[in-house]
Amino acid sequence: MSDSIRGVKATFSFVSLGCAKNLVDSERMLGLLAQDGYVLVPEHEEHDLVIVNTCGFIDVARQESMMVIREMVEKKEAGELKGVIVAGCLAERFKDKLFEEEPGIDQVVGVFGREEISKAADRIVGGLDEQRTLFQPAPIRAQEDTARLRITPRHLAYLKVSEGCDRLCTFCAIPGMRGKHVTKPIEEVVREAQELADDGVKELILVAQDMTYYGVDLYGQPRLADLLKALETEVEGIHWIRILYCYPQFFTDELYQVLGSSKKIIPYLDMPLQHINDKMLRRMNRRHSKSQTETIIGRLRESIPNLHLRTTFIVGFPGETEAEFAELIDFVERTKFERMGVFTYSDEPGTPAFLLPNRVEDSLKEDRRQRLMAAQEPIAEAANRRLVGQTLDVLIDSPNPESRKSSKSWLGRSFADAPDVDGIVIVHGKNLLPGDLIPCLIESTDGYDLVATALTEPDRPEPTPRKPRKRPGGGRGDGSKPSLPIIG
Repeated sequence: MSDSIRGVKATFSFVSLGCAKNLVDSERMLGLLAQDGYVLVPEHEEHDLVIVNTCGFIDVARQESMMVIREMVEKKEAGELKGVIVAGCLAERFKDKLFEEEPGIDQVVGVFGREEISKAADRIVGGLDEQRTLFQPAPIRAQEDTARLRITPRHLAYLKVSEGCDRLCTFCAIPGMRGKHVTKPIEEVVREAQELADDGVKELILVAQDMTYYGVDLYGQPRLADLLKALETEVEGIHWIRILYCYPQFFTDELYQVLGSSKKIIPYLDMPLQHINDKMLRRMNRRHSKSQTETIIGRLRESIPNLHLRTTFIVGFPGETEAEFAELIDFVERTKFERMGVFTYSDEPGTPAFLLPNRVEDSLKEDRRQRLMAAQEPIAEAANRRLVGQTLDVLIDSPNPESRKSSKSWLGRSFADAPDVDGIVIVHGKNLLPGDLIPCLIESTDGYDLVATALTEPDRPEPTPRKPRKRPGGGRGDGSKPSLPIIG
C-alpha cells in the first residue's frame, strides 16, 4: 500500500458523519493529517487506514455510526486495511465502551482529541497498541479551525463561531459531548473567514450550538451583531452569509437592525424551537415561552424583508398530550414557517428526559411527525409559489445528473435554501460551472424545489469536447474540488 509512495507515512480514507459542526472538525483533522505526511485517497482505492468521524446525538445517528464502523472493521479483518480510527461525538460519549461494542476498533479519539489525530494514526502505523484512546478535556478557549482540507464544494464553507452549549435542555446530550459554551473571538472568526474567502468561498455558513449566545462568555454580553458587522465590512470575497442554529433568546435591538440592513447576510434564519406549548417548553428546560417566541418571530418578520425562516420541532416528548400537540400544529399553521423539520423524540441515556414518566408510544410519535409535516407541506409549497416570477440570484452547486445533453441543466440554491436540508433550484442555462452566482428567473415549482432559467451567461469560452480519458485519483469532473469518500 503506502510502501509504494515515497515519503508518505500511510494512505487513508475518511468518513464524516453528522452535523455541519462535525464536518468542520473533519476538515480540520484532514488538514492535520495531510501536514503530517498522511495521504487521503478515495475509499474505493487501496489504503492503509480509515478514520470515521462519528455522530452520537440521537439513536438513529448512533446506529448509522456503528454500521459504518462495523463495515470498516470487516474490511480490516479481510486484510484490506491496517487500522480503524473512530473519532468524534460517539467516541466522546461512550469512550472505552466502544471497544466492548466493536473490539476491532484500533483507536478511539474524542471530540477534543482532534488536534492529535495524527498521533492515533502514528500508533497504528508504528504497531503500538499499549494506548488505544486519545481524549482531552473541553478547552476553555475555542479551538482554531484554520488549515482545513475542505470537503465541501469550493464555493461554500461552514465556519464555527463557538463550541459547546450551556443550555442543558433535558432531551439533549450535546453538552456532555461538546462541553460548555466557548466563544471564538471576533478577530479570529474574521481571520478564518478571510482564509476561506481567499480559497474561493462565496457562501459562508455560520454554525454553533447556540448562535445568539455568541460572546456572552467571552465579552460579558451577546456580540453576534458585532461579529456580523465585522464579517460584512472586513472580509472580502464573500457574497452570502447564512446563519444557522439561532436559539430564540438574546435577539438584541442591534441584531434585528443588522439582520435587516445587511447586503451580505441573506434573509434566511434557522431557529430551532422544539415546541411551543409552555408546559412542554418547561419540561424540555427551554428558556423561553410561547409569547416570547411569538414576539421574536414578529420582530424578525418586521425587520428582515423577504425573510425565510427555518425551524425544527420534537414530537412525542415524554408527557406530550394530544392537546399540547394540537397547539403545536395550530402554531405552525398560523406562523407559516417557510422551512421546517420534525424529529420524533429520541430517548437518550444520561439526559434528564430519560427518567421522565408518561412515555409516548413510538407509533404515536411517528403519527404525530407525519401529521405535523402534512400541516407544513402546503405552507412550504405556498412559500415556493410566491417566488415564481421573481428574479433571484442562484448559486450553482453542480451539474444536474438527470439533464439531457440537448437541454443542459444545473443544480443550485437561492438564498432560501441551505445545503442538504432544504430544496434546490434546477437551472436551465449554458456555460455554467459550480460556484457561479447568477440571476435566474424562477419559472415554476417542482415539489419542494424550484425550476429556473439563467438570465445571463458567464463570460467564458465553451469547453472543447474531447475524448474521455482515465485520470488518477478521484474527481467530480464538474470543476469543483476532487470528490472524497464522505458519508452524511
